[in-house]
Amino acid sequence: MAQDSYAPEVHPSFEDGQDIRDRSFEYACRVVDFCQVLSDGPAIGRLMVSQLLSCSLSFATMLEEARGAESDADFISKCCIGLKECRESWTRMRVCRRCKIGPAQDASALVQEANELIAIVTTIIKKKRKNVAAKLAAKKAERQAQRAKRDDGPSKRITNSKFQIPNS
Repeated sequence: MAQDSYAPEVHPSFEDGQDIRDRSFEYACRVVDFCQVLSDGPAIGRLMVSQLLSCSLSFATMLEEARGAESDADFISKCCIGLKECRESWTRMRVCRRCKIGPAQDASALVQEANELIAIVTTIIKKKRKNVAAKLAAKKAERQAQRAKRDDGPSKRITNSKFQIPNS
């Protein structure tokens, strides 16, 4: 697999998750290179190419889509889908490595990279879920404080009065 030096189109600031998106993109490109070798090899390797390409490219794509998520739930959903795709890619690369399909050194390096990417995205999802839960708890506490303030204020509602209909 050719190792061209990768020069990102935009200087990586690593803000807003750019590092993981760059790594997922680079991983997908390396899998493409690996699949090019497989497509020139024996039939078993050629059969694996389409699924390996699909899940590896989908992983990078879902992380890019997560960048433009419309809500926290949408972000988490897209990251979870990307994580599933990365796990699929990792498993397929492990099969290639174990069954000696394709260049062994490249398969091992891709298995290692996928393993690291899985760990990173899993951490991102866990942290985002924790932050979302904290936001929801803070909003709930704020609403309860507002209700308590409103109910305990000078215009306290009279709840013990009896409503009477005048005689007609």
